[in-house]
Order: sequence, then C-alpha cells, then structure tokens
Amino acid sequence: MRTFFTLLHRYFGLAIAGFLVITGLTGAIISWDHELDDWLNPHLLDATTVGSPQSATDLAEQVERQYPQVQVTYYELSVEPGHAYYYWVEPRVNPETGELYEPGFNQVYVDPVSGEILGKREWGAVWPITTENFVSFLYKLHFSLHIPEFMGTDHWGIWLLGVVALTWTIDCFIGFYLTLPRRKRSAQVASPVIGDSSGSYWQRWKPAWKIRWSGGPTKLNFDLHRAFGLWTWVLLFVIAFTGFSLNLYREVFFPVMSMVSDVTPTPFDQRTPSDHDNPIEPGYGFTQAIALGQQAGADKGWSQPVNSVWYSREFGIYRIEFFSAAEGHGAGGVGHKAVFLDAKSGELLGDFTPWKGTAADLFVQAQFPLHSGRILGLPGRILISIMGLVIAMLSITGVIIWHKRYKARNARKVGQEVAAELPGGVQPS
Repeated sequence: MRTFFTLLHRYFGLAIAGFLVITGLTGAIISWDHELDDWLNPHLLDATTVGSPQSATDLAEQVERQYPQVQVTYYELSVEPGHAYYYWVEPRVNPETGELYEPGFNQVYVDPVSGEILGKREWGAVWPITTENFVSFLYKLHFSLHIPEFMGTDHWGIWLLGVVALTWTIDCFIGFYLTLPRRKRSAQVASPVIGDSSGSYWQRWKPAWKIRWSGGPTKLNFDLHRAFGLWTWVLLFVIAFTGFSLNLYREVFFPVMSMVSDVTPTPFDQRTPSDHDNPIEPGYGFTQAIALGQQAGADKGWSQPVNSVWYSREFGIYRIEFFSAAEGHGAGGVGHKAVFLDAKSGELLGDFTPWKGTAADLFVQAQFPLHSGRILGLPGRILISIMGLVIAMLSITGVIIWHKRYKARNARKVGQEVAAELPGGVQPS
C-alpha cells in the first residue's frame, strides 16, 4: 500500500508542480494587489481636483456617451477623497456583425470633481505588459493561466486549475501519510509510550519534522520538502481546497454542498447564464436600480448607504451593495450587504448579509476569505504571501527529489545491464 501511495504522490506532484509554482508565486504577490496597483498607477487611481464630487451615475452615463461601444456594468457611488471613480465596462453587441465589439479596454477612470477621464485600461491583458496591467496580469494568471477562449467558453484555464487544486487537495493527505514511520509489528516496539527503549512510534516520527541543515544538499532538499510540508500542512490543505471550491464552484462545489448540507442558493445559483456574446439587456437603468435597492435596504433596516451597483449581463441581475467608502473589501474579504434585483421586472430576488445564514452558508462564504487570507486581515495576507513562496519551494524540491532518484535508478539499471553482459555476470568495479 505504501508503495502505491508513493507512486501516486510522485506522479500527482510531477503533474501539478509547474502549476503550483506559478500560482504560488503569483499568489504571494497579488495578496497586495490594491497596494501595488496604487503604487504603480497613480495617474489612473489618484484624483487631484479640489471640490465637490459629481454624481457617479451621471459620470457613468458620460462614459457610455464617450465610448458608445461599451456598457458600464459596475461602479461605486462614492470614493475616499483623492481617489478616482472607476467604471468597469463590457463591450456591446455590434449590430452589423452580431458579435461583441473589441474596444481594447474594460476599465475607465474618471476624476470625481472635474469629470475628466483620467485614462482607461484592459484589466487582465496578456500583452503588452505595462505598469497599468501588471497586477491584473498576475491576478488572471493566478486563477486562469490566461488560457484563451475556444469552443464557446473562456473558462478552460479556470477549470484546469480547479482540477489541479482538487488533485493537490488529495495529494495533501497522501503526502502526510508518507511522512508517517512504518509501524513495527513487535508489540514491544509498537507501544506509543515515550521513552520506550526500542523507540516509540511518535519518537520515530520526530525526524520528519526536522531539517538537517548540515547534512548535505540532498538531505537538505528532502528535509525542506518533508518538514515544511508537515509544519504548514493545515494551511496547504486550506489553500488547496479553497482553490478547488472557487474555480469549480458552479460545476462541482455548490452542487455537492447542496446535496450534503443546507446551503442557501443565491439568485445566480438559480439561473442559467446566457451566452457571453449575447448579454441580457436590462429593462431599466442604474438610477432606478439604486432607488429600488435603497428601498429594499430600508425595508430591512440597513443603515449603510448604497455604494456600489453591478449589473450581471449573463444573468440579468443587479447586485446593489451597502457600505461606506472607507470600508474597503468588507467583512474579512467576504463582501458587503447586498440585495439582488431582476433587471427586467425590478423584483427583489434575494439578499446577502456577510457571515449570516446556515453553517453551510458560512462555510461557502468563507472560501475566498480563507484562500486570500483576508479573513485574518493584514496578518492573514502576510501569511498567504509567505505560503505562496512555501508552495513554490515544495513543488521545486519535490521535482528535485524525483530527478535525483530518477538518475539513481537509471544508473543502477545501466550497471545491471553492463553486469549482465560481463562473463559470468561479474559486477563491474
């Protein structure tokens, strides 16, 4: 059995090592995505005009007038002083071709006071890599590998990394099992009592947790792989599992959760998305959506103001979020209070409150905060950055272990073949 799991660990590790190096290193960097973006792109994100800000909705309409080939799908109603409004835009359908325009950008930045357009960029662009898209390039590489659209979907990279994460989750348990010492059959030796003269089971496991810094490069490489894997095992499992749940959410995670637990579906979970190239046109605009959202929030007794509106074109749903400009990413990265509106009828489809619901709901909500470390705030983000480097190191040391053993096996095989050809099968000196 141990031989089987050793082979499984070896080939699982080799199959996913390259992916884990990429996602580990990019994850270490994008833990600081907003800070890096602010530092690299002040010309887009900083606004210097002094005065009272204009209506973000009015400026959204201005963006659409200036760039008629795009539709604004997300923006925030207020920002902190000195920050620009930013508008997420998506291409409209070209009536002449029936296909989406290719505007070459998906974000527009506007000075809140003057209304001047400060710039625009393509979030997640592959090439050329500039200061404007560097962070988003790494972010998209982290969860999708930038695998392009084909066969009608652009989710191939997301699905692939979801499978990689699921394989990694399983391999976490296999790797842990392989660090355990072989149990000796003698009743005397099998005793778990510390101090047993023949060495207890747990005492024999202790070396797996240690690093022989002066044992030479081969032993050091092996110990780094095994000991770091043990000391960080819980975090490795959490990152692996949440990577799987986030990338295969609609395909695997949510359906399985719904089968085994009482999880509350969101309006998005209850609808089938339209084709990406055939977006659903809303029956009303942002102004009415905000008004309907404000009324729904007031009916629920929410005191926070409406501060963002997102139109999901594939589902025909408005998501109206309630928070102040200073609240950032919400409660531990899970988001803000929100209501969902049908974009045709204005019907209230549901609502969301962070860290509320059944135990299964809380588990589902925790996936991104756990994966990003934001559930622990700044210390969590630091920890995730460190773990990104650890993941890359474990992958590289694992490949080195395999390579050294592969060379050793080949050398033994060559030696045996030479010996078989010598008279009488004499081993060569």
